[in-house]
Amino acid sequence: MDFDLTERQAFYRDRVREFLESRIRPRQQEFKDQLNQGDRWQPVPLIEELKPEARAAGLWNLFMPPGHALRHVDESFQFEGTQLTNLEYALCAEEMGRIGWASEVFNCSAPDTGNMEVLHRYGTAEQKEQWLRPLMNGEIRSAFLMTEPAVASSDATNIECDIARDGDEYVLNGRKWWSSGAGDPRCKVAIVMGKTDKGADKHRQQSMVLVPLDSPGITIERALTVYGYDDAPHGHMEIELRDVRIPASNMLLGEGRGFEIAQGRLGPGRIHHCMRTIGAAEEALAAMVRRLQSRLAFGKKLAEHSIWHERVARARIDIDMSRLLCLKAADMMDKAGNKAAAAEIAMIKVQAPQMALRIIDDAVQAHGGAGVSQDFGLAYAWAGIRTLRLADGPDEVHNRAIARLEFSKHA
Repeated sequence: MDFDLTERQAFYRDRVREFLESRIRPRQQEFKDQLNQGDRWQPVPLIEELKPEARAAGLWNLFMPPGHALRHVDESFQFEGTQLTNLEYALCAEEMGRIGWASEVFNCSAPDTGNMEVLHRYGTAEQKEQWLRPLMNGEIRSAFLMTEPAVASSDATNIECDIARDGDEYVLNGRKWWSSGAGDPRCKVAIVMGKTDKGADKHRQQSMVLVPLDSPGITIERALTVYGYDDAPHGHMEIELRDVRIPASNMLLGEGRGFEIAQGRLGPGRIHHCMRTIGAAEEALAAMVRRLQSRLAFGKKLAEHSIWHERVARARIDIDMSRLLCLKAADMMDKAGNKAAAAEIAMIKVQAPQMALRIIDDAVQAHGGAGVSQDFGLAYAWAGIRTLRLADGPDEVHNRAIARLEFSKHA
């Protein structure tokens, strides 16, 4: 095993790091000011200003693996961007994860990354021209509508949204929530998962379709908050679909192939979250150490109290172990495919958020009352990462998969 970065891996990681430190981090207050001026549900001008700079620097659409690694790809459509392997991108995504809004500057933010990969992998030429091209150019945003409030959506076979064929159209009826990104006025299209044949085998009932968000019958009912945060202008919406009609040509890949698409989409999406989470944990550790070295209590610096030696050491150990597991999963995805890396993806999906939450919680404790305020961003970071223990499959589902693989070794 060679743990040294290749020249290419270090090159892109360092370029993303330099851009973040020179162009993004110094403007954090400007971002906050713009976000809180006027209508919070409008795009932040600073992000739109920085996008062309990132694109000109060749730091654009970094998340898409080279085309040869994808199935079903229509080679006539050229994906535009600096395509990196999963391993190369992991190092860049960690840097982006240090500042919550940084990913969008590089056109590498969820759910657009997963939706672009679905369109690139499974979309027709017409679907790609209509939706993938403006997404990859950063001109529009998108949403992924899967979770439903009426069922346990961790088991995707429970999804009940009805997708009924009617001549040259499909008619959708259902209710979705945690439709992240649908609050942004730039969000123009959603990938919706629902059932086209409730009498088929349980893993062939589901399909995915492309739904323009201005279609008649779509009602965005409310924005859901995450521990009180609304995540504007991105947002997490509850949406009603009532007799929504779309062209039959908006079907992705074919009826009954929703699970196949989901497996192709969720593997990379899960690990992208984990990559960014490691960056967030590094930020929390740095904030904790700075605070401990700057505050006095009971006659000495907080950093001199032994309890903090243990917590800081544990944080460093946990971050480095988690990074290695994340890089291993990414490397396996590149070499053997997403399916072969299923166990590693599941393990890092459980490990990374739990690790980061412990470190952020310790950082909050080090900051005292300031830690739970809006001043240091720790409370917001904790809230966001806490949702990752539910998003793209809860911990229990991934632990079940890991355990079943382990049981099979000793059957």
